[in-house]
Amino acid sequence: QVHLVESGGGLVQPGGSLRLSCAASVIIFSFFDMGWYRQAPGKERELVAIISSRGEKYADSVKGRFSISRDNTKNTVYLQMNNLKPEDMGVYYCNAGNSWGQGTQVTVSS
Repeated sequence: QVHLVESGGGLVQPGGSLRLSCAASVIIFSFFDMGWYRQAPGKERELVAIISSRGEKYADSVKGRFSISRDNTKNTVYLQMNNLKPEDMGVYYCNAGNSWGQGTQVTVSS
C-alpha cells in the first residue's frame, strides 16, 4: 500500500493556474505509473493525466493546458494546470496502483 498526500488545490479565477503536488511514501517510487484523476459533483471519477516509463497521457479536455511531471528524487508527482476553466472544478486525486490520496479541491470561479 502506497500512502499518497495531495496538496496545492484552491480557488482560482478562470484562466488562472494551479500546481498540484502528490507526495508518495514508497521505496521504489520510479517503479509506479502515477496518475491524476478528478471527480466533479454528481459525476464519476475521470482520468486527467498519467505518467509512466512509456510517457504521458492526457484527457482530451486538458490537452495543451495541463502538464504532468514527476521528481523521483522527491517521490513526488505534479500536475501543472494552466488556463483553468469552470469545468475543471472538482476534487483531484493522486493514484498509484491500487492506492489513492485523500484528494484536493480545485475551484474555478470568478
